[in-house]
Amino acid sequence: MNIAILSISDTRSPDNDASGQKLAELAGELGNVISREIVTDDAAAISAALIRICDGGDTDCVLTTGGTGFADRDNTPEATRAVIEREAPGIAEAMRRETARFTPYAMLSRAVSGIRGRTLIVNFPGSTKAVEECFEVIRPVLKHAVELLSGRTAH
Repeated sequence: MNIAILSISDTRSPDNDASGQKLAELAGELGNVISREIVTDDAAAISAALIRICDGGDTDCVLTTGGTGFADRDNTPEATRAVIEREAPGIAEAMRRETARFTPYAMLSRAVSGIRGRTLIVNFPGSTKAVEECFEVIRPVLKHAVELLSGRTAH
């Protein structure tokens, strides 16, 4: 499984992108992290990056971190919805439901997940702790979801 990590932030750099680093470490336990990059919170920049990564042909899954809250510049869900062809709402719903056991702030996440072509896109919050908690929720199903998209398994 080839995974791309896309960090979304106006303030992060490769040197201080803790949530992107954590997401890459966790994803690396399930597959090959083939790219890791940072884009600004600009919706057009996020959409363009998602299209480029998904349509490149070698990425099975894009995991984003950041931009899923209520701030004016939190544009990740809208940018993701603009490029996906089908939603996969159960993934984001499960992350919110399960992490709400740890913090009521989980209900403030606007993260979405969906499919573009044969690539799964999953939005994660921007905090390292939330990345860890959310990843543990989807860990059991991520590989199977990607296999279903690629046609490598039946359901």
